[in-house]
Amino acid sequence: MTESSSFQRVLPVADLPAGAKKPLSIDGRPLLLCNANGKLHAIANVCSHNEKPLERGRVGNGWIACPTHGARFDLVTGKAMCLPATQPIAVYDVRVVDDWIEVAVPV
Repeated sequence: MTESSSFQRVLPVADLPAGAKKPLSIDGRPLLLCNANGKLHAIANVCSHNEKPLERGRVGNGWIACPTHGARFDLVTGKAMCLPATQPIAVYDVRVVDDWIEVAVPV
């Protein structure tokens, strides 16, 4: 988290079991929460290649694939892992406090 970010409480941990994804919006910013093998990730819910939502994409070992053209993004860094995407997507810090998932978003 940077100095210009703050954590926002978004979802109870119990509502995001392993393998689940949950689209949400914070301050008009479309985000996607993913529970990949028990590790929580928050990413921009938009493909950098075609600006389509990633929420229906397949989650693999540390990545998510765009359901439209198959571009893959690293869930930790946001880096584009294969074409047609060449630009990264935004990623956000995640923490759990009192059984709630919190996401750091720019303020």
